[in-house]
Amino acid sequence: MEMAQRIESRSPRIGEPAPDFRARSTGGEIQLSKLRGRWVIFFSHPADFTPVCSTEFAELARRQSEFDALETSLLGLSVDSLYSHMAWVRAIRETLGADVRFPIIEDPSMAIGHAYGMVDEQSADSMAMRSTFFIDPEGVIRAITCYPHNVGRSVDEMLRLLKALQVVGSAQKLAPEGWRDGQPLLCPPSDIAEDRQDWFCRFADAL
Repeated sequence: MEMAQRIESRSPRIGEPAPDFRARSTGGEIQLSKLRGRWVIFFSHPADFTPVCSTEFAELARRQSEFDALETSLLGLSVDSLYSHMAWVRAIRETLGADVRFPIIEDPSMAIGHAYGMVDEQSADSMAMRSTFFIDPEGVIRAITCYPHNVGRSVDEMLRLLKALQVVGSAQKLAPEGWRDGQPLLCPPSDIAEDRQDWFCRFADAL
């Protein structure tokens, strides 16, 4: 694995470029910057053959077509070796009936995990790694979520957040609490006359 950018001492933040990397994966060699032009959801998991991770990957695999329809690439990551990843993918298919087709990256040195702040620089293992980075087609981080190792992510919420990021980016609007695809968006306060009582919170379709 080669890092294509200098590893920062702090975690990357929303609005900053996603650190580039090149590494081996179950889908061949992956270089993040070569995925420009598509959204990328880059997510880590503590280890292969663990119960929570297995349910996450199985559900992501079952619903990959939904991410494909949104022109979004899924990229998994853990410290386990490529051979462990391949064995785990086979076990998920045989045990849970889900075919994991998205790449899973190996990170045995935790270099990528450190670059993304998925694990602390002093960590001896990856048990804190259940982070998700939503990266736009220009390679900029637009959202970050982090779960403890003993609580699984929601694929429904990953899709909801992805759709919200995509629509607010193109519409220059705001997504309200619990926004779902097809629901009205909010106008930024600067778009509303200040003499209106609801200048600070008004839905776009109510103008």
